[in-house]
Amino acid sequence: MIKRNPLVMVPGPTPVARSIQQAMGRETISFNDPGLVAEFNALVADLVSIWRCDGIAFVVAGSGTMAMEMGITNVTAKGDRVLLCSNGHFGERFIDICSRKGFDIEVLRPPKWGLSVTVDEVDKKLSGSKFDVLVITHIETSTGVEFPLRELTRMMRSKHPETLIVVDGVASMGGVEAYMDWGIDVMLSCSQKCFGISPGLALLWASERAIARRRSMPPLAESYVDFEKWIPVMKDTMKYWGTPPVNMIWALIEAMRIIKEEGLENRFKRHRAYAAAIRKTISAMGFKSGAEENVASPTVTVGLYPEACGLDDAAFRNAVYDEGAHIAGCLGDFAGKGFRIGHMGNIDEHTLVSLIASIERACIKCGYKIEPGVGLAVMQKALLEL
Repeated sequence: MIKRNPLVMVPGPTPVARSIQQAMGRETISFNDPGLVAEFNALVADLVSIWRCDGIAFVVAGSGTMAMEMGITNVTAKGDRVLLCSNGHFGERFIDICSRKGFDIEVLRPPKWGLSVTVDEVDKKLSGSKFDVLVITHIETSTGVEFPLRELTRMMRSKHPETLIVVDGVASMGGVEAYMDWGIDVMLSCSQKCFGISPGLALLWASERAIARRRSMPPLAESYVDFEKWIPVMKDTMKYWGTPPVNMIWALIEAMRIIKEEGLENRFKRHRAYAAAIRKTISAMGFKSGAEENVASPTVTVGLYPEACGLDDAAFRNAVYDEGAHIAGCLGDFAGKGFRIGHMGNIDEHTLVSLIASIERACIKCGYKIEPGVGLAVMQKALLEL
């Protein structure tokens, strides 16, 4: 039997383009090789310029969770007041990080999973009490919800400019509109989502105000995630603090080449168009989107099973895997009730068609009554309309 290589359609890691794989596969050289130093310096400058940052960008070996810790640790001291907006599982992770550090936190949550905290709710809370830092998750991958970031930053700049804004952009940076000059102080991400690289890089952007805040604080208990340790390196990558992941830096350079070739605004439009096509398609197959349409994410879709459909969650997802696509299980309030599809990075129309074909075959083999081709027809039509 021919061994299949299932499509990776989870909310990260995402498929890695051949040219990025080749960049990662180059023979490793010293981190202070003059050629690499020049490439790394240019990469950091690119990240600063493209995301319109007046401060500095950090490229560090680590995970998205480490970037979360790095982001909040450098702008918040023990006892500072932090307002956290949690739209799901990864918002709750930020709560855990902040609680362990002794910050004075309050949490805003939507009334149910699939909705988002609103900008009006944030405004009301900040108007009633002073907070030093506001933390939001731009795309919540457990619910497929997008926080209205642009609307929020406009409100914050107008009414609460003294509060620093920390944005978890793990599942949005490189795929969804977000720029530092909107008034964001810290924005963080990682390599394996919209950038389409293997896991291993933590990415973070810090505004001048965020850097000034770090320098006004006492020394950190943490060392590896301290801005002050990494700023000299990011300004001149010949300098040393921790050994940079040479091959991953090459991978990010190639990923940035792909992003610039496509154009960031075109990339944003593509992600939104693909997401809309997926939601329309799974609806035609009888599944319900976990996120309300007005807050549905461009990079992750949650599909919920119809009531009394007879599908066993694990068995269904295993069947989809056997038919050629790896989709993820749900978390938290949605656990066992549906599946999650990641559709971000460098995927194309062929990927989406193959994904839906795998889901259709799995439905039929699991006894879920749909007509063969019902989802494919909707997907093909949606793609032809792009």
